[in-house]
Amino acid sequence: MTLDIQPDAPLAPLTTLELGGPARHLCTARTDDELGEALRWADARRLPALILGGGSNLVVADAGYPGLVVRVATRGRRFADAAGGEVLVTAAAGEPWDDLVADAVGRELAGLECLSGIPGLVGATPIQNVGAYGQEVAETIRAVRVLERGTGQIRELAPTDCGFAYRDSAFKRDPDRFAVLAVTFALRPGGAPTLRYAELGAALADRPDATLADARRTVIALRRKKSMVLADGDPNRRSVGSFFTNPIVSPADAASVAARAAARGARPDELPRWPAPGGGVKLSAAWLIERAGFAKGARRGAVGISSAHALALVHHGGGSTAALLALAGEIRDAVRAAFGVTLLPEPTMVGAPWPAPGS
Repeated sequence: MTLDIQPDAPLAPLTTLELGGPARHLCTARTDDELGEALRWADARRLPALILGGGSNLVVADAGYPGLVVRVATRGRRFADAAGGEVLVTAAAGEPWDDLVADAVGRELAGLECLSGIPGLVGATPIQNVGAYGQEVAETIRAVRVLERGTGQIRELAPTDCGFAYRDSAFKRDPDRFAVLAVTFALRPGGAPTLRYAELGAALADRPDATLADARRTVIALRRKKSMVLADGDPNRRSVGSFFTNPIVSPADAASVAARAAARGARPDELPRWPAPGGGVKLSAAWLIERAGFAKGARRGAVGISSAHALALVHHGGGSTAALLALAGEIRDAVRAAFGVTLLPEPTMVGAPWPAPGS
């Protein structure tokens, strides 16, 4: 086969932020074999290689990428009955994520409905351990088929091999080790929707018999209110969704944050907090950002905070990655000074250094 390698290719149009410089080389892989060939092409030239999906969770440096960017465009879904009454759904890495969710809901298969409306491709979901509205993909993933970049071998990883954590995984911590080829999910035929997230449960409180389709429609409506779905004409559309992860702290640190918040005028019970695995406490990054003095809709020239959700940073056009990261650093430093909590970025940084504290 022959790859179509494009030199000096713009990357900004391939990301939802629409920011960043060009790739030195760019190609599209429509099969797993082409993906392997592309990685070998880069290795032979001692070039770094970046796997690109939907670009919805990527912050690319203004200087661009100095190696080969491989766009994943593999397709295919397979549904198969499994032991225990589950249905195993295997999808290629290049499948659009929300198309897969819609297909599963349409077949009345439970397990992904709360992850509706999330942009991007299937292959990115185990990397980020994508989660929203009370579900994470780690709950349903049964296997991840990968290409080991160092050896060229194709392997199938079990969930225990993936190192899943909150918005994290072994893939994210070691991004150059594997290329995701396909993901297998175990879903529940005829299962009830997951309504453990308070906002979603409240929205469906008058529907005790809510279906998977009801949950999907409601999640998309909630996301749309927060500009968390891609929509032409939305002034907040150029973003990566949530820019920061919700911090998980110890109970003692949560109490300290609450005390600091009270000193700044908050009610004693106003700080949003939820139990987290391992005895930790999850806090709301959006709440901390707003209470640190950053209002929804605030702008710094061509970049700013979404007018619909304080957790999303947006590009209004004509801006730069450097300006976006400067704003992110300003927010992080203000939250740290006000509450003693350090916010961490959720998207993947490509050649874009995370600002040093106080910079």
